[in-house]
Amino acid sequence: MAKMEASGSDDVEKLKSKFLSAWNNMKYSWVLKTKTYFRRNSPVFLLGKCYHFKGEESSESSPEGSDSGSINSDDNWGNVEEFRKDFISRIWLTYRQEFPPLEESVWTTDCGWGCTLRTGQMLLAQGLLLHFLGRDWIWPNSVDFVNADPFSLFSNTSQRLAAPFETSLPETRDTISSCKPLTNKNVNVDTTEFYHRKIVSWFADCPAAYFGIHKLVQLGKNSGKVAGDWYGPAVVSHLLRQVF
Repeated sequence: MAKMEASGSDDVEKLKSKFLSAWNNMKYSWVLKTKTYFRRNSPVFLLGKCYHFKGEESSESSPEGSDSGSINSDDNWGNVEEFRKDFISRIWLTYRQEFPPLEESVWTTDCGWGCTLRTGQMLLAQGLLLHFLGRDWIWPNSVDFVNADPFSLFSNTSQRLAAPFETSLPETRDTISSCKPLTNKNVNVDTTEFYHRKIVSWFADCPAAYFGIHKLVQLGKNSGKVAGDWYGPAVVSHLLRQVF
């Protein structure tokens, strides 16, 4: 009798999870194709790097067009293509679904409740990129995606890329400490690709990933959090600290 009641309770929880997932997908999955417009006489800063698009103007004869304002000769000047390569090279971690169930739950998606966890992951991922590869590093494959539509790009490739990332996961804490920052500017592309791929694998959506959502939810139990709860910035910061 107790076994039947437990089975019935599991079915209710699974049904509730599926309903919430469907609702969150409907609520948060709407994508509007919008364009962001910048004034070409204003600099654009991306994580401390300055890009100025005035050089692409056909005419800069006006006083306003020739004034660079607070930008001096020491700033990193670039163009639209360089900005896009830099932007594409940043690690983007967002809602996913159909990953292995989170511990002690039937949740297979973080849609609608994992936003702060993903934000914390991205902050840490960027810090690791800076530490191991440096701020000037650009993902070699970004040149293939500069002219691609970002919406079709990520929707078509996320599932294809997820599996390879999740097959090269760290086994111990020593994996991180064993990777030394790259200081030689002439290091070959294969080495930087290895570092980049290794960093991404640490954030994969599977239980073995060192900074993955499964690990963070598992640690969250000590803070009274379970899968499906909303995690605040302070909690996420403490969870990431605990991983180290």
